[in-house]
Amino acid sequence: MVIEAPVSKFTKTNLQIYIVLCIAVAAWFAYDGYINKTFIEKNTNENGTPNITLIMNQKLPPFLAGAAVFFGMYLFAVKSRKLAADENELVFSAKEKIPYDSIQSINKTYFEKKGFFIITYKDENGKQLDRKLSDRKYDNLAAVLDHLVAKIT
Repeated sequence: MVIEAPVSKFTKTNLQIYIVLCIAVAAWFAYDGYINKTFIEKNTNENGTPNITLIMNQKLPPFLAGAAVFFGMYLFAVKSRKLAADENELVFSAKEKIPYDSIQSINKTYFEKKGFFIITYKDENGKQLDRKLSDRKYDNLAAVLDHLVAKIT
């Protein structure tokens, strides 16, 4: 039986907020920098050169639009990711897996209060590593944690 924990609604919602915020600020700056005549007159020096406020309002919109595109691409890439706890291992991606027999301990002290637990495991080279899993990154972590505890004990 495979238990899946998809990327959290918290992460997806935050990325959507960042996209909307970048687009709104870019539109506001573009309006002030190119269309709003009173703003342009107010922020133009006596010799006809723009001051730093007008320059920023003219230069930042493309960068903010680019940031919105970046957040959109990241949202598209992340929305289908999921953490899977199957019969033999904890699967983060095709390349990143933690076999249950390599897990040494699970620290779930803060899971109820803060929503995260820490897995201590050994990698292929025998090096001890910690991995923090948070409910801000994945939904359905309680079921994954119960499954991990059942498999390890």
